[in-house]
Amino acid sequence: MTGIRIQGVGTAVPEHVCDQTYVRKVVENLFSERVENLERLLKVFDHLHIEQRYIAREPEWYRQDRGFGETNDLFIETATKLSISAAQQAIARAAVRAEEFGGIVVASTTGMMTPSLEAYLAQDLGMPMDVVRLPLFGLGCAGGVAGLARAAELSTIKDGAPVLFVAVEICSATFQRNDLSKSNLVGTSIFGDGAAAVVVGRAEVGPEVVGSYHRLFPDTYDIMGWDFIDSGMKVRFSRDIPHFVKTHLPGVLEEACASWSITKEEITSFITHPGGAKVLEAFAQVIGGDRRTLAASHEILRLHGNMSSASILFVLEKMVENNDLQSGYGLMSALGPGFSSDQLLLHNR
Repeated sequence: MTGIRIQGVGTAVPEHVCDQTYVRKVVENLFSERVENLERLLKVFDHLHIEQRYIAREPEWYRQDRGFGETNDLFIETATKLSISAAQQAIARAAVRAEEFGGIVVASTTGMMTPSLEAYLAQDLGMPMDVVRLPLFGLGCAGGVAGLARAAELSTIKDGAPVLFVAVEICSATFQRNDLSKSNLVGTSIFGDGAAAVVVGRAEVGPEVVGSYHRLFPDTYDIMGWDFIDSGMKVRFSRDIPHFVKTHLPGVLEEACASWSITKEEITSFITHPGGAKVLEAFAQVIGGDRRTLAASHEILRLHGNMSSASILFVLEKMVENNDLQSGYGLMSALGPGFSSDQLLLHNR
């Protein structure tokens, strides 16, 4: 065991909340004269597993053509605000002083900043000026698990000092009103905005971080990612992700468990990235569970949609608050661009 534990979790969302019916109408009005068979494609909004999402601006804001500079400014403004709010919650719950922090890790894939976001957060939160900074870009939905793993490793290197991890995504800032592809419509139907923060460090209580496992799948670049165009980031992802989960995740879990010297049957809790209903169904099949096994993931998906890297930390917060983490091993699992899979093993007393 590492002795590095999760000490506090915090989350934050923008003020604008919209239900699926309203977003569907906005999208229909925007694309009605430009997309063939739109009515058939709009059925992606009719699924019952997402009721609402939070976004950085009112839906009408996204009707206008906006360049990358303007949408990235939206990312910077909103990501900074939400990250500070989530971090303050996590720090308060951890009962740690800002000057004690030895490191700060930030994962985000929906915007760009240089200096990177953690430079601003460290100063706004009052951390020491020799705090170790680690920005992570490009991990997408896997960033919540991978970033938490890096934060725990950094805490170990810093002799157990507290490390703050923040995952923040402003997915709405990447909306492309002139992208008439099905991928864009699907993305518009599921993605939302949010930030989550976790404090890890050497402590006596809280779920302990046991170890991590990363698997990169060769020649799978086209499954998920961004295409960078003049107007910003154009989403790229495959409809075959649920099938990929069913095909490849069983082997990944076996490899991960072997690296930790445990069996899959010893895992009592699953904290899974809510990438979509079909992805959760596929994961449930892999672990031999059902909807109840992943109830917290389904609930976050229903109320927030897919917030990329931040989503799984919302699930973690909910399970911690509701005492849903069973005694024994817990597995955090997510997939992201690469194509790749990240696993993090926890142990709860």
